[in-house]
Amino acid sequence: MALRIPDTFPLTLMLLGSGELGKEVAIAAQRLGCRVIAVDSYADAPAMQVADLAEVVVMGNPDALKAVVRKYQPDLVIPEIEALAVDALAELEAEGITVIPTARATSVTMNRDRIRNLAATDLGLRTAGFAYANNRAELAAAAEKLGFPVVVKPVMSSSGKGQSVVETPEAISAAWDFAMAGARGEGELVIVEEFIRFELEITLLTVKQWNGPTLFCPPIAHIQERGDYQCSWQPAQIPEACLKKAQAMAIAVTNNLGGAGLFGVEFFLCRSVASNAADSQYELIFSELSPRPHDTGLVTLIGQNLSQFELHLRAILGLPIPTIYSLGSSASRVILAHENSASVSYGGVAAALAEIDTQVLLFGKSEARPHRRMGVALARGANEADARRKADNAAAQIKVLSS
Repeated sequence: MALRIPDTFPLTLMLLGSGELGKEVAIAAQRLGCRVIAVDSYADAPAMQVADLAEVVVMGNPDALKAVVRKYQPDLVIPEIEALAVDALAELEAEGITVIPTARATSVTMNRDRIRNLAATDLGLRTAGFAYANNRAELAAAAEKLGFPVVVKPVMSSSGKGQSVVETPEAISAAWDFAMAGARGEGELVIVEEFIRFELEITLLTVKQWNGPTLFCPPIAHIQERGDYQCSWQPAQIPEACLKKAQAMAIAVTNNLGGAGLFGVEFFLCRSVASNAADSQYELIFSELSPRPHDTGLVTLIGQNLSQFELHLRAILGLPIPTIYSLGSSASRVILAHENSASVSYGGVAAALAEIDTQVLLFGKSEARPHRRMGVALARGANEADARRKADNAAAQIKVLSS
């Protein structure tokens, strides 16, 4: 696809969503001389704290979303969250506004049924077994067919909301209620998936350029709890054949979605045991995809020569991207809140930063709630274990306090 944006600076970029990932995108954009407008559903969101301008709108209201974009006529619209009126993006794109990576990509990836159908049915990629359910009875039947345990998720949600592992038929009704409580958008539809027993969860940060080859960051391994990222480390040690397969699968999906920018493509690495242990092999299973910088990729702020945010900006602005390389073993660990608070402060920052090659990012969120991600600790180490230890220790020092 030809580059469709101006080649002179400054450019005006509008972020739809202004959380911690959007904040880093805004910083990277401003370093390249861009003007940033941060939009979200609440005031003083993290990216708003560094943006040139900020607007508060109802992100799920298509008229409000179209109005704020038309007001500023930005050179690029960059969706940074999933909870927005994606149909409005297609209308804006038809008016000549460039949506990153494309309006269709944003729509497909925010709906688990659409991205799973694309990967499994249209592209023939290996995914977990899955089915859809519109009610409790359909969910029970699908789970019985797949075999317990199963994973139940709303087709539209974020950060693990509404996701649960169901061990027995008796837990189906509660899983349905939990999925509905965590769902976004209208309608009642859940996806029920085969439970994958994996060795590693992997994020392959994939950089799609307007006029250049698709590039890859060193693979990132991560751990989730409650469906949300808790820690990550880079580079993940995976067999070379699996890495090549992951790259091929990522290219297949991102080429179909089009546009340009950084995509976070997630996989399960599983051990496939043959008739004897000597014949054991690994299998790679496509999981999910985000058409934007990924939370697990926060580790690239300390672990790469160019962070995922800098790569995202270079790709969407059509700027050259030199060789991407690792700076050594690196790791991240989230800093979580443990209680509700309308105002927060932090303790332990000095202790967290006492060890060499350790950084702490506090996102500037004004309110806390249990399990909300308030910051992240980053570290480089002599090896994977050392980097993870340092990141874990730094995160443990930070206390999220009510103030």
